[in-house]
Amino acid sequence: MSGELLVPSKVYMKFGVHIGTHSLAEPMRQYVHSKKAGVYLIDIRKTDERIRIAAKMLANYEPEQIFAFAMRIYAQKPLLMFSKWTGIIARIGKYYAGILTNPSLPQYVEPEIVFVSDPMKEANIIREANKIGVPVVALADTSNEPYNVDLVIPCNNRGRKALALIYWLLANQYLRERDMLGVDETIDDPVENFMVFL
Repeated sequence: MSGELLVPSKVYMKFGVHIGTHSLAEPMRQYVHSKKAGVYLIDIRKTDERIRIAAKMLANYEPEQIFAFAMRIYAQKPLLMFSKWTGIIARIGKYYAGILTNPSLPQYVEPEIVFVSDPMKEANIIREANKIGVPVVALADTSNEPYNVDLVIPCNNRGRKALALIYWLLANQYLRERDMLGVDETIDDPVENFMVFL
């Protein structure tokens, strides 16, 4: 562990976790540190803090009570790796309407908490989670408007390297919170194994 951050700031930078978009949604303003060449840059200390808070929040639930979804290609492998290490329920790809609200669907799940990698792409899941009254945790970029999200992790949620690092950090921190990893221990898979290679 590196001082106050989960990984050194230069690692966050190397993986592009801080790189936002050209637009800024008002709710995300509080997480922005500056603007460079027209791109909003996210404060990695806030990202780091939110990863810790999210891991602590998720650790209050059994893995089978957590449902995570990723539609974006670059988020799919990291999410599946996160699921491999934590045991949470993960689904990727196509979204089926009613997945949280229609018990007659074969894809139906009854989670206690929902985790999404993009509040815009996965807005329907957030809507369903709100309808059944379960909290939502979301990775959100500077252009996202996470109005119905209970906990935002501000980060680059489009880049393959950034997503790999975020999910790797979340896996480690979740396991630490559940006393399955020591404070200075990490899982056996390096962050590169969470990355999508196309």
